[in-house]
Amino acid sequence: MARNKQRDRAVAAAPVAETVDGGLAELVPDRERPRGWTLLLDGAPQSHVDLDDPSHLAFEYQRRLGHVVDLAAPPNRPLKVVHLGGGALTLARYVAATRPRSTQQVVELDEPLVRFVRRELPLDPNARVRVRSADARAGLARVQDGWADLIVADVFGGARTPAHLTSAEFLAEVRRALRPGGLYAANLADGPPLAHLRGQIATAAAVFPELALTADPTVLRGRRFGNAVLLASDRELPVADLTRRVATDPHPGRVEHGRALADFAGGAAPVTDATAKPSPAPPASVFR
Repeated sequence: MARNKQRDRAVAAAPVAETVDGGLAELVPDRERPRGWTLLLDGAPQSHVDLDDPSHLAFEYQRRLGHVVDLAAPPNRPLKVVHLGGGALTLARYVAATRPRSTQQVVELDEPLVRFVRRELPLDPNARVRVRSADARAGLARVQDGWADLIVADVFGGARTPAHLTSAEFLAEVRRALRPGGLYAANLADGPPLAHLRGQIATAAAVFPELALTADPTVLRGRRFGNAVLLASDRELPVADLTRRVATDPHPGRVEHGRALADFAGGAAPVTDATAKPSPAPPASVFR
């Protein structure tokens, strides 16, 4: 029933909307993809899903997270993944499509949003995805030690990352839940003077020995507000492969690591629970 209703809406190209905890959630059909939809919250684009091709990642930051998934293990090897923040479950769908038999946990605080997305954009019934409605940090605490191959943090409330998900104590929980050699990837948003981004790099460096950052060069130069993906691990990162993939994206990006990344952080102090603040709110012009 839900699938037939969704197909009918795609043919009619009519947006679908519902009030959720985070505001007004809208699913807007993609004119170029018959079963493609963009999720908006209070008018701000959050994610994109193509039900016919879950491996298609339309948003720039999601493509970069997709590269991390691709490089987390040899091709087709199943992964154990924890997603902090669900949105339209875009990356969980990507993992299920590109790495069959993967086991995934999604932690999303906004339970009405989860119901809305799962009703209108059903998951593949064969995908091994468990969605839990909980605060991201509380949900992470329930993941057993060393369980995850990959943990992805993509959590925004009112377009800002909550303060308690920006601290060294939070990242210590991330490292606890990762297996040795596992990867952590975080979608971060910031604009000039990039104080939040620099602080997040310093915080991750206090917990993980290996870091890399990928973003649009104009974001890294502090010329505009935008997204950056921070990658961290206790093992050497696939920087060369990531650099090649990011450079060939429709919107090419840059990868920083090592000394260049430390210099970019500029001596910023690690963030603790006592000093944590939400990420900055994006300017209204970002969504125009």
